[in-house]
Amino acid sequence: MAQTPIDLLIEARYIVPVEPFDTTLEHHSIAIRGGRIEAILPSDEARRLYLAREIVNLPEHIVTPGLVNLHTHAAMTLMRGLADDLPLMRWLHEAIWPAEARHVSHAFVRDGSLLAGSEMLRGGITTCNDMYFFPQASAEAFDRLGLRAVIGITVIDFPSQYASDADDYLNKGLASFESWRGHPLIQFALAPHAPYTVSNRSFERIGTLAEELEIPIHIHIHETADEIAHSLRDFGQRPIARLESLGLLGPNLIGVHAVHLDPQDIERLGRHHCAIAHCPTSNMKLASGTAPVSRLLEQGLSVGLGSDGAASNNRLDLWREMLHATLLAKLSNGDASSLPAHQALRMATLHGARALGLDHRIGSILPGKAADICALRIDDPDSLPLFDPASHLLYVLGRHCVSDVWIDGQRKVKGGELLQISNTELLSVARLWQNKLRQ
Repeated sequence: MAQTPIDLLIEARYIVPVEPFDTTLEHHSIAIRGGRIEAILPSDEARRLYLAREIVNLPEHIVTPGLVNLHTHAAMTLMRGLADDLPLMRWLHEAIWPAEARHVSHAFVRDGSLLAGSEMLRGGITTCNDMYFFPQASAEAFDRLGLRAVIGITVIDFPSQYASDADDYLNKGLASFESWRGHPLIQFALAPHAPYTVSNRSFERIGTLAEELEIPIHIHIHETADEIAHSLRDFGQRPIARLESLGLLGPNLIGVHAVHLDPQDIERLGRHHCAIAHCPTSNMKLASGTAPVSRLLEQGLSVGLGSDGAASNNRLDLWREMLHATLLAKLSNGDASSLPAHQALRMATLHGARALGLDHRIGSILPGKAADICALRIDDPDSLPLFDPASHLLYVLGRHCVSDVWIDGQRKVKGGELLQISNTELLSVARLWQNKLRQ
């Protein structure tokens, strides 16, 4: 029987495909052609059936889908550690917003996004959902790296270095959206910052545009108790109820943080099939609270994981977010069986993809999907012995174990090293902005 020609065959000790759920495959291979997954099958059989232009043998590795960072502010990597150990509103008013007013520009966002994208790729993140100013600059950086990205058209009802008012933010963001339309890896979302920074009028326009353009809405909601108190004072409603009254709740809405929820909030989110971006490390660091993740999952919501920005985390590390999410769930529920390893990995992959409307393309290792793939080494003495590959991913390994990453079947990381940009260039960028922000 003639062998079928393919571009790439990845042979792995273990594959955790995410779909089917709770599955681990041993000594299997992934056949890839034209950037898509052709088949997942036992390695011996794959060698018989396929003639690969390239074979990558990963004998001491666990292979997973590429991770989906459902919420980040990539350019804020340039402010990593700038104002640690402050509560959210002091952090914003005293440190972050003044620094942004002095420094944010097209160059700032491009360079910060290059640093962030490189960090994410090295950590196995193949898709990010970004929210920041100058979306054109973010797109340029992610395009250079070959990172899959959904870029937010940020909207705030006050001026910044980028735009003068909500209409200006939208008009500039929509121009970027049009200029990247049809790009294989770059897509856009509408990204109103938060209910406390966006007016009803702006929300109504955002809702109309999201429906017309068929793109997601990406927004911070219910991050702090103060946010809810101020909404009740100013609007007579909790923020989620206000968004419902404005027609914004729906399957295309990605609510970020969602920490302070009452039963009615959860019911509303579930009834409208909204998605949530859970950012456990940022929530802990800013003392915002613990999101009721188990209850949200029980309501059938897609709950993905986000790193938030490096100014409030301070790492863009989804392996750490998985660990923190599961430990917080166990602690808050008083139940060690809460959020087990396969579920946490599902949140970091398929749930994030579903929230972005991309689950037909990414989020699991299935035939027909894009070959967005991450491999982690398990041949270090600190990583052995190994009894359960899925739990090992969560409790033992980390981003330092990521050895290889592919997006659309194209290798982006090899042996832990980026192929698109040098460390020398990245260090130069980081030092330049460190000196500027110190002034």
